[in-house]
Amino acid sequence: MEHTRLTRHIAAVLLVVATAGAGLCAGPAAHAAAASPPAPTPEAIDTYLADLHEASGVPGLSAVVTHGDEVVHAAGYGHDSTGEPVTAGTPMRIASVSKSFTAMAVTILAEDGRIDLDGTVTDQLPELRMADPRVDRITVRQLLDQTSGLADTTVDVADLAEATSRTDYVARLHDDTLATDPGTAYHYCNVNFDIAARLVEVASGQEFGDFLTERVFEPLGMSASATRDDVVRPADGYNSLFGWWVPRAEPRWFDDTGSAGVITSAADMGRWLISQTGNGHQLVSSAGLDAMHAPSGVGDYGLGWQTKDDGTRWHSGFVMTYRAVEWIDPATGYGIAVLTNGGGLTDVTRTALDGLVALTRGETPEPSAGTRTLDLGLAGLLLVSAALGVAGVLRAPRWAARRAGRARWRTGLRLVWLVLPAVVLALLPQLGAFLTGGRTFPWPSLTYFALPAVLMLLVAALAGLGVLGARLRALLRRGRVGSAT
Repeated sequence: MEHTRLTRHIAAVLLVVATAGAGLCAGPAAHAAAASPPAPTPEAIDTYLADLHEASGVPGLSAVVTHGDEVVHAAGYGHDSTGEPVTAGTPMRIASVSKSFTAMAVTILAEDGRIDLDGTVTDQLPELRMADPRVDRITVRQLLDQTSGLADTTVDVADLAEATSRTDYVARLHDDTLATDPGTAYHYCNVNFDIAARLVEVASGQEFGDFLTERVFEPLGMSASATRDDVVRPADGYNSLFGWWVPRAEPRWFDDTGSAGVITSAADMGRWLISQTGNGHQLVSSAGLDAMHAPSGVGDYGLGWQTKDDGTRWHSGFVMTYRAVEWIDPATGYGIAVLTNGGGLTDVTRTALDGLVALTRGETPEPSAGTRTLDLGLAGLLLVSAALGVAGVLRAPRWAARRAGRARWRTGLRLVWLVLPAVVLALLPQLGAFLTGGRTFPWPSLTYFALPAVLMLLVAALAGLGVLGARLRALLRRGRVGSAT
């Protein structure tokens, strides 16, 4: 009954892919209220992170924990792709965590009187044009709280990735539309912050990266931070291939973006977190900082920050070869950032964040466990798919003999399942979008962070189609003529 086993295997494929997608959306652990919990010691934090790094297998990890105006602990673990040890000062890409920096740049300019947060974007950035008249109603605030109506489902993300400058990027939106009326729905969309970065340039008269350096990085002492890798060069990151980490260069689409372009270190993130909790050097007024952190009311997203049910704020991010997460607790003054040089389906930064949050609350983190279960599971499914495919091809003549004289429609039903892995593979970008609430994952992206899932589905698809072809050929050779009913 090879088809039965293959059907079960297909069901397992779908379950694994769904679980992987759901894993991309998981958040930090829920807040457990405690009265005056004991402060975590640097030694406890270091022990937890060292154990997690070893258990996870991720090549390099760095983290910082702050409290008030002090850094409690900042360190690095493992190595980068050049073989150098990862330290608290190792530069890494922080992906969508960059959005909170872009929001800060806009808020600074708003307090300077050069941007009107509640004024329309097209009044302040006339070059923005779309094939949708509602674009003229989008406010700057709606860009930053992701309620502009822009969504991956209605903009050509692949085309935007080919942009050569921020001006070119905005111009490429001319034939795109909005998904909803501005201010009525939350859609997580990188385009919001890439437009905001262009607005920063127009309002300030400076390159976006230069403005961040002058008004954010330098005032906070973030000397290892930039938006371009020709200023601060991180080593190549890694992708996991069934648990083995393979160094790969980050794809060279348009970078230096407002949505994902910041390169920084754990040590520099410590300075940022201290400022974000209202301590140390302040870049904007207390009211401006509060406005950044407050959710829009349409969703839980503020200006570059998300609010959890427990009142903490955070943002995560991933590019193809790096992952990062930042978190602050306004009630206790703690801040946490975790950065890794490994991009893949398993997110060690979220696991680390959960454990560190537990430590700040006087709780015992979950024991550090291996996080390669998904990779190993996908490897197992790939081997099973290949084995079933070979067995199905070899046994096709015997399978055809058992079907002699049976109704065509019954035989057809037993064959159609063999096509399912190929259908899932072909629709993987759409499946990823469905599982992540509309995010677009072009094929080049999937062959990076989702490489094990893509390879497993490819082998399953080839196995299914191979068995299908062998069985059809065997049926034709037998000259089978079955009844129509």
